[in-house]
Amino acid sequence: MFLSVENLQVSYGKIKALHGINFQIDEGEIVCIIGANGAGKSTTLRAISRLIPAEPGTKMIYRGEDLLRYSADKVVSRLGISHVPEGRRLFGNLTVMENLRLATFARKDAEKIEQDLGRVFSIFPRLEERKTQKAGTLSGGEQQMLAIGRAFMSGRKIMLLDEPSMGLAPLLMMNVFDALKEINQEGTTILLVEQNARLALQFAQRGYVLETGNLVLEGPSDELLANPQVKKAYLGG
Repeated sequence: MFLSVENLQVSYGKIKALHGINFQIDEGEIVCIIGANGAGKSTTLRAISRLIPAEPGTKMIYRGEDLLRYSADKVVSRLGISHVPEGRRLFGNLTVMENLRLATFARKDAEKIEQDLGRVFSIFPRLEERKTQKAGTLSGGEQQMLAIGRAFMSGRKIMLLDEPSMGLAPLLMMNVFDALKEINQEGTTILLVEQNARLALQFAQRGYVLETGNLVLEGPSDELLANPQVKKAYLGG
């Protein structure tokens, strides 16, 4: 198993955000987690990338390694887990190129870094056009491209994506998801959390439905798209 999460529990003070959820991801898969605002989707990603602590009893195994033994920086540099957070979190005062280069701080494979940079620019030609432009002056869609490109440059084996469609016009949104499909086909596993349930399920192979910190449904995406409960709650009927 590429990533196995068992009994994931997270609290913010006295508020329980995740009540012991379980899920698995195989290498090369695209898996989505859907749910309403406040369901715990972002918390799940933040726990995997070790940005927030999981409670005792939680077990997370990634490629045979105990994920709980690693700090957030080592999760990226040693394990190859890249997190594209909600809101992108770019360095707005740095250029596109500087943001991309920063993501390679722990890498030693100079030749592969240059290959990855070329691949980012081939997937997102607009970033190459704007490589000397400060990230804070980019459009929302361009910033999302840069956030994904930065994750790509970190030497990722799995990408955790938090609401990548947020704030994007429909055409640009589809361009971003087409690019993510390319990245996946080249070997990067993807775990996506997304409020746009229809888009997420059309993009992913499998999905999980999260409600108030509990996983209530799981299965192949086509089955979830046809599920009456999912249709009523997330697909507008």
